Amino acid sequence: MPHSLPLKLAVAACIAFAAGCAQAGDLHVSAAASLTNAFTDIARSYEVQHPNTKVLLNFGASGALLQQMAKGAPADVFASADVETMDAAAKQNLIANGERRNFARNSLVVIVPRNSRLAIARLQDLAQPAVQKLAIGNPASVPAGRYTQHALAAAKLWQPLAGKAINTQNVRQSLDYVARGEVDAGFVYGTDAALMADKVKAAFTVPLDVAIDYPIARTAAAADAAEARRFVDFVLSPAGQTVLAKYGFQKP
Repeated sequence: MPHSLPLKLAVAACIAFAAGCAQAGDLHVSAAASLTNAFTDIARSYEVQHPNTKVLLNFGASGALLQQMAKGAPADVFASADVETMDAAAKQNLIANGERRNFARNSLVVIVPRNSRLAIARLQDLAQPAVQKLAIGNPASVPAGRYTQHALAAAKLWQPLAGKAINTQNVRQSLDYVARGEVDAGFVYGTDAALMADKVKAAFTVPLDVAIDYPIARTAAAADAAEARRFVDFVLSPAGQTVLAKYGFQKP
């Protein structure tokens, strides 16, 4: 009997610890680099509403994120900057069947340093000798790069401008190169250009015959399917859409 109280306390402590561990959960979200600011805010709001969940964000080029998931990197939710990458994820059975949804839309723009005096108002203007370096996302893994290639190919400028291209790992790197004046111009999303309005300016919106839609889906390997679905629903909710609109994203 003398030892019963310490024993009961020890058992109670173990139960409390186990309960705490059961309540706390990590939600891994892999999202396109262009979503960095918006999803950081969305994750914070989500955690306020669901304090037992910690949202762990992983940003990068959509293609690179796809490769990471294919190699087993933890991801409960995947948000891509293009439909093509999400299609590839579906073909590899990396996302849950029938659960993908488009949640935002963007535009592609050509930006130049804020103090640039170059006369650039259309794609053809990029061929002028004064434009020597162009930041373009690697089309193999960066959706913005594929949209750029598509637009330039349609204008018969992809090959003529190839010698000026500086390939970047994601759209934010393209933005940084232009902001630092390391290139004369670059292709980024309209939402990215707005983030550094003090350092870059949009020269024009690139004409495209395809929409830049952003799809999101629960992954097939999600550790907690219900939690992953709840986060996806939150992104598509009025609260999530308000945050996306704040950063310039359009409704799909």
